[in-house]
Amino acid sequence: MKSNKKNALIFALPVAAALMAGCQFVPDYFKPSAPIPEAFPVTNENGAKAASDIGWREFFKNPELQEVIAAALANNRDLKTAALQIAEARAMYDIQEADKLPSINAISGVTRSRQLLASSTPTNRTVYQVGAAMTAFELDLYGRIKNLSAAALAQFFATEEAHHAVQILLVGEVAKAWLNERALSEQVQLATRTLKGREESYAIVKKRFDAGITNALELRQSESLVQSAHVSLLSLKRLQSQSVNALALLVGNNVKMPAATTTLSSSNITAEIGAGLPSELIAHRPDIRAAEQRLRALQANIAAARAAFFPRISLTAGLGLASTDMSNLFSGNANTWSFAPLISLPIFDGGRNKASLNLAQVRSEIAVTNYEKTIQIAFREVADALAARAMLSEEIAAQQAVQKSQSERLELAQARYKNGIANYLEVLDAERELFAVEQQLLQGRLLKLTNAIDLYRSLGGGLNEVSK
Repeated sequence: MKSNKKNALIFALPVAAALMAGCQFVPDYFKPSAPIPEAFPVTNENGAKAASDIGWREFFKNPELQEVIAAALANNRDLKTAALQIAEARAMYDIQEADKLPSINAISGVTRSRQLLASSTPTNRTVYQVGAAMTAFELDLYGRIKNLSAAALAQFFATEEAHHAVQILLVGEVAKAWLNERALSEQVQLATRTLKGREESYAIVKKRFDAGITNALELRQSESLVQSAHVSLLSLKRLQSQSVNALALLVGNNVKMPAATTTLSSSNITAEIGAGLPSELIAHRPDIRAAEQRLRALQANIAAARAAFFPRISLTAGLGLASTDMSNLFSGNANTWSFAPLISLPIFDGGRNKASLNLAQVRSEIAVTNYEKTIQIAFREVADALAARAMLSEEIAAQQAVQKSQSERLELAQARYKNGIANYLEVLDAERELFAVEQQLLQGRLLKLTNAIDLYRSLGGGLNEVSK
């Protein structure tokens, strides 16, 4: 009966320790205020849904682009690495969480010893032992272990948010790389048409030269224009091939590009989105949420560092069977138990605990600064994209008017040259100007689309496949 009471006492100790560990001091989380204005400088609201509520399949309306983005989300190595980092952070949290509970192990062993006392004969002793043991379980009276676990949990959440940020960035970069290839494809077509037109002009100049109507200078000017167009075509083809390779790297697999009929002027590439308020960025941007979780982790580390100044109580206990005779090990008289509480109070550590606390506080202040800077960067990205959106449509309309004027100018110059009213230099300048203006128009359309993607990404869009 007495033995049963001792056993009950031994098993009750870990339970009591676990209950005492709940009496801890956990600091209140301090969240800095957002250092940004209450509204964006340029809003230009159009009544559309918020970017975070629009899935990327709804925002990117082109079916070919949707297939490329889906392939990237399935195969991109950076995104896979970010997902594995989530699993790594989860495992680290599980390890830290396990320190809250006692660790009980089954033990079995044989101890051989020899004793030689004064005026006695040597004694050999063999002890056989089997049982269970709890080793150095710390009573978390001041929250050191709990705060370390909270820091690991916050770090896990930060890693998860970082994965979301990588996905949003990947969706935007894939879409921009796809559009860049489409723009280069259109430029290749433009250069091909320009080269064909200049070859036709050269043929006319050559006939006039052979007939003695024009001089060698005009012939060489026309020939130079043909060769210049040829060089531009080859350069654009090289850039297009490299853009396909860059897109394939983002996707993580070979990419099948759409037919040449898909142009930047198509209306089924991106959808309209609303900007909302700057305060909504904190809720919608995963990089801001990740910075906040890192701040939580470092603030928890401060509490853990403070707990190191207080006493630590650890428990070691064991219960089992022991005997000097193997055959009697499992008899009723072989019971054994042990209980060894240990209290340690830091007296002198060379300033280690104080330095650890100072380090945790400095890291927390750095995290606050990084958190505020992340918010400011997000605000600027949205503000820049909104400012560009307000002007790009007007710029493209103006560029289209310039293109129309240059096209008419070229037609008039060619007619004047054929009728002998003007020299070939007038045609040469008109062809150069038209080619440059058409390229600028393509770049303007590309810039408008990439700006729409930047706005969508900077507002936190691209995390969901379908709308909320």
